[in-house]
Parts: sequence; structure tokens; C-alpha cells
Amino acid sequence: QVHLVESGGGLVQPGGSLRLSCAASGSIFSINLMGWYRQAPGKERELVAGVTRGGITKYADSVKGRFTISRDNAKNTVYLQMDSLKPEDTAVYYCNTEPPLGYWGQGTQVTVSS
Repeated sequence: QVHLVESGGGLVQPGGSLRLSCAASGSIFSINLMGWYRQAPGKERELVAGVTRGGITKYADSVKGRFTISRDNAKNTVYLQMDSLKPEDTAVYYCNTEPPLGYWGQGTQVTVSS
């Protein structure tokens, strides 16, 4: 099993930025699709961004133009650069494969003040 540990969350003001990191315990080179998910209070977990091994990306409409997903296969790490943050972005953010594995990490909390 690959263990994924998210970090980088915190409290920011609207319009601010955060950079989330997802560190894998093993190689992610053979994993084609990696993604970032989030779950806001009272809502279902949703996919916000995905990236292929070759660097092809996709984004949910709600974050397109503001978030950037990337991966460093050599470092076994996936990143999510979040800019122009809005209160609606407040959620716990998780990384996982696409489709997701049968388990999740603890995630990292992102809170955007209003």
C-alpha cells in the first residue's frame, strides 16, 4: 500500500494563497492519475483537480484558473497551489489516486476567513 500524507493547510484571508503537499511513502511513478479532493462541512467529498503522470491536468469548474496541480515523480510528491482563495474553498483537502483508493489519509484543513 502507498501511504499518502497531506500537509500545508492553514488559515488564510480571502484572496490569499496556500500550497498543499502530498508526500507518498513509495513511488508514484507507476500511478497514472493523482488528484486532490476536498470535503466541506455538510457536503460530499469532491474531486477538485487531477494530474496524469505526464502532466496533463483537469480542474473542477469552481477552482479553474485559481488552483494548479502538479507532481514531482522523482520526489513522490503531489502539490496543489491555491491562489485567490475564497471562503467557499474552506474544506479538508485530501490527495489520492483517480479513482481513489479504498482508504484516505487524515487530510489537511484549509480555512478561508470571511
